[in-house]
Amino acid sequence: MRKVFPFLALALFIFSFSSCVSNKRIIYLQNLEDNEVIEDGQMITYDLPEYRLQYNDIIDVNVQTAEDMVKNGFNAPSGGAAGGMQMAAQGGGDVYYMTGYTVDKNGDIRLPITGSVNVMNMTIDETRIQIEEKLRVYVTSELYVKVKLGGIRFSTLGEFRRPGKYVVLQDRMTIFEAIAQAGDLTNIAQRDKILLIRQYPEGTKVHRLNLNDRTIISSPFYFIQPNDQIYAEPMKVREVGAGENAAQSLTLIISSITAVALVLNIITR
Repeated sequence: MRKVFPFLALALFIFSFSSCVSNKRIIYLQNLEDNEVIEDGQMITYDLPEYRLQYNDIIDVNVQTAEDMVKNGFNAPSGGAAGGMQMAAQGGGDVYYMTGYTVDKNGDIRLPITGSVNVMNMTIDETRIQIEEKLRVYVTSELYVKVKLGGIRFSTLGEFRRPGKYVVLQDRMTIFEAIAQAGDLTNIAQRDKILLIRQYPEGTKVHRLNLNDRTIISSPFYFIQPNDQIYAEPMKVREVGAGENAAQSLTLIISSITAVALVLNIITR
């Protein structure tokens, strides 16, 4: 039994360190082999199509006449919007859920006075023009219409430090900003096999992304869109139960050797 012990300890030692997660698997934006090299400081241009509204999107619509602007100022929100923002800030909820206008399954939003307005597959600017034309029938004075996307809603699932649903109040957001919002990926997340579930007017598509590869910056998935879902699968080390780093692996091997030594000590008595 004593002769077997050193070999068993050595095997456990090799196994533990071979199961560690290497830096190459967790470092973002590397210049990987067989791919186009993107040098530090190199300019990368974007040719992004304007986002077009889809089912379940929420938009913020602000309408003011010349009299409203003189009385309240250019940026004064309506009473409902101000109250909704205050409640959302206190409760940590979606700012525009109560005050915005949701695109229904037919592609319509329902506005006061004008009723239903179809905005499906329209850009924000096209939506603004559409609403303004509808209001011109009822309002004869100078009119100002402002339409904004009610934030970017996305979900993170799997190997994130803080998985969940998020709303970020901005018009454009990169996938790395979304990951940062969820507390970054864990060390055992497969960064080279991230699943992006994206909604399109015709349906839903699943895309595979490699965050280790620097060419992600020039891909059409570098910027996320409203209602995107990001799923990170775990590496095999999670099934094996090995440590994520050298310290954890060392702890594992010491515990294993101690357990084996205890068993052998009992057997050889």
